[in-house]
Amino acid sequence: MKGSELRIEVVVVLVLGVLATASYCATVTYDHRALVIDGKRRVLVSGSIHYPRSTPEMWPDLIQKSKDGGLDVIETYVFWNFHEPVRGQYDFSGRKDLVKFVKIVAQAGLYVHLRIGPYVCAEWNYGGFPLWLHFIPGIQLRTDNEPFKAEMQRFTAKIVDMMKKEKLYASQGGPIILSQIENEYGNIDKAYGPAAQKYINWAASMAVALDTGVPWVMCQQDDAPASVISTCNGFYCDQWTPKLPDKRPKMWTENWSGWFLSFGGAVPQRPVEDLAFAVARFFQRGGTFQNYYMYHGGTNFGRSTGGPFIATSYDYDAPIDEYGLLRQPKWGHLKDVHKAIKLCEEAIVAADPKNVSVGGPNLEATVYKTGSVCAAFLANYDTKSDATVTFNGNSYHLPAWSVSILPDCKNVVLNTAKINSAAMIPSFVHHSLIDDVDSSEALGSGWSWINEPVGISKDDAFTRVGLLEQINTTADKSDYLWYSLSIDVTNSETFLQDGSQTVLHVESLGHALHAFINGKLAGSGTGNGNNAKVSVEIPFTFASGKNTIDLLSLTVGLQNYGAFFDKTGAGITGPVQLKGLKNGTTIDLSSQQWTYQIGLKGEDSLPSGSSSQWVSQPTLPKKQPLTWYKAKFNAPDGSNPVAIDFTGLGKGEAWVNGQSIGRYWPTNISPTSGCPDSCNYRGPYDSNKCRKNCGKPSQELYHVPRSWLKPNDNTLVLFEEIGGDPTQISFATRQIDSLCSHVSESHPSPVDMWSSDSKAGRKSGPVLSLECPFPNQVISSIKFASYGKPHGTCGSFSHGQCKSTRALSVVQKACVGSRTCSVEVSVNTFGDPCKGVAKSLAVEASCR
Repeated sequence: MKGSELRIEVVVVLVLGVLATASYCATVTYDHRALVIDGKRRVLVSGSIHYPRSTPEMWPDLIQKSKDGGLDVIETYVFWNFHEPVRGQYDFSGRKDLVKFVKIVAQAGLYVHLRIGPYVCAEWNYGGFPLWLHFIPGIQLRTDNEPFKAEMQRFTAKIVDMMKKEKLYASQGGPIILSQIENEYGNIDKAYGPAAQKYINWAASMAVALDTGVPWVMCQQDDAPASVISTCNGFYCDQWTPKLPDKRPKMWTENWSGWFLSFGGAVPQRPVEDLAFAVARFFQRGGTFQNYYMYHGGTNFGRSTGGPFIATSYDYDAPIDEYGLLRQPKWGHLKDVHKAIKLCEEAIVAADPKNVSVGGPNLEATVYKTGSVCAAFLANYDTKSDATVTFNGNSYHLPAWSVSILPDCKNVVLNTAKINSAAMIPSFVHHSLIDDVDSSEALGSGWSWINEPVGISKDDAFTRVGLLEQINTTADKSDYLWYSLSIDVTNSETFLQDGSQTVLHVESLGHALHAFINGKLAGSGTGNGNNAKVSVEIPFTFASGKNTIDLLSLTVGLQNYGAFFDKTGAGITGPVQLKGLKNGTTIDLSSQQWTYQIGLKGEDSLPSGSSSQWVSQPTLPKKQPLTWYKAKFNAPDGSNPVAIDFTGLGKGEAWVNGQSIGRYWPTNISPTSGCPDSCNYRGPYDSNKCRKNCGKPSQELYHVPRSWLKPNDNTLVLFEEIGGDPTQISFATRQIDSLCSHVSESHPSPVDMWSSDSKAGRKSGPVLSLECPFPNQVISSIKFASYGKPHGTCGSFSHGQCKSTRALSVVQKACVGSRTCSVEVSVNTFGDPCKGVAKSLAVEASCR
């Protein structure tokens, strides 16, 4: 009887669920001002989270933090080569579960922008295209080419049909309000000639014909057909205006929150004051949809990086960092910016922007007004000088390179250069990976190893006359391709047999190579992100009789951007020569019969760690190239994010419990110059402006998702390519050491305290607020507190000559023992240590 009742209840729930879904169907259109959802113009803030660059276990938290940060929309690309690695064989499981990702976004109450592409760029291997496209007869990618268009249409329709089947478009009651076809083609379309416009027209028509019920966009495509929305990408898009501005809204699909990291490069950072300035300027000048690229960058697991030479970390200096933690004050300050802009939404969507003169160069006031509703933006885009302006009869101070937002055209709710949000100092706590059963801290249980054979070792090796291009040969099934040749110098007058040296000259299209002569590593060469080509000259001495030359060529992610990027080759295309011979001649070996092997022997069976071939201690080889290592370890205690510090190793790839955490390369050092001691946010930003970590490894720490770990008996497998000491590596857990805030008397009140009532506005003033990053933490101590003229930055605050003697005790009383606290920044709170002087409050606190 209970079973029958339960069955009836389930049916009722299902029926109600269908009715509920149907009742939420939305009509999404647009006009010249904004996207229009169910007849209402919307101001929308979006952020990019790429589902393959995190794990399904991370998705709900990332999306909730995005919502808490004031986002309305989550944007993601769809990665064709991730889902269809073999033509006609699809995979939408695990990190590839696109439907699950979209549904989690919907459950959080956010919209989705699905950028199908299917070309994505994204610093992703081969721009997201599956490499098998390259081998279709007669194909030319991204142009008016029938074989390519047929494949592109098939995959695009596949994704659209999946979304429709799950009722995920807004027209069906789902969260998807936008889709994108193609991507940044306008940057390179001239190279394709007249066929480019035909292709763009076709792509737009093909997409629209799929009848999703929501608009399609084409970013960076000003000549896009009228049936789709052209949008802007860049560090700034306030000066950009779409073609057909009377019909299309001003939309920004990629506001670059930072920049990607390359192996061999310094770490890029974008100051939040500049990012906030760019956002406010965009909405000031008529924008209504803005997307952060990235809001969470994540990690390039496996061999997913493009470039070449894109690092495994895709942190992007995003508001949510690679490990899923809030990057403060970037996340918090942008949250305040979003709130301030949303306070202006009613005015923004109701009217076109109108500029008002406030006098002086590099100053701009913009008003949105309809009836009694009024909002204003006051901008000072001078790169050096602050300014005071008069607007609506009131005086306003504008720091250089800042925007003030006035939701009622009177009171400033936020200035982009004045941060109310607390900063955080993150750190990594290291845990050793050692074989020490007596140590409670020990994570390792001993190392074992296997030597990767030099040269040809697999049954599927083959011979060809001449040198083969690598990508055509491997089809990117591996980073590695062996080129092997034997030379017999017996009774030869040509080769040196008297102990003198010969020089082996090798030229490669990239990206790196290692030369082994008679089984020993003789030399290596590496390209870089600016020039992937490699040229090496390696001196060696022939042995009598038979000599072997084994060249290991490797890729570090395939090209992902540029006109005809798919035709960029790799590998040793020559010449390969012997120089310095006895008679002074050079012998070209390029046309000899070479033997080839795709990939490494160990790649077929060793990454899982389950092979029976592993050799145990005590003879662990160190500093040896082409060595596989394995260790067992226990996961670090707690729930903090985990990374591996690969200090001590050279270059290779790592697997944890069979999952590839990506390529590691700690010996690739960034330039020694180009990293300023401090970064001035004022003035136009570019990717070289605010770098850090010069003269150090581009990346030492590599994210291991917690969901990939078991409490005990985890397996770490490394393939070390150039030689290192695995006993030096360690695990590290991410934590927050300190929170800091520095708020002046000239700061606006917190946005949450906003009231358009001018009397209420006069009563409230600036407030310094602190909040511990994790729910189970409280503020345990105040490391520093000073009211007056403190200076310095988070972690290095110091008192000025003007300081209140009450500051520390006041802040301790308000904050210690609480997860959050707020302190009014005023003489009423701290007394007046120096009358007539502008003062501020600086605090550093610890959470436990």
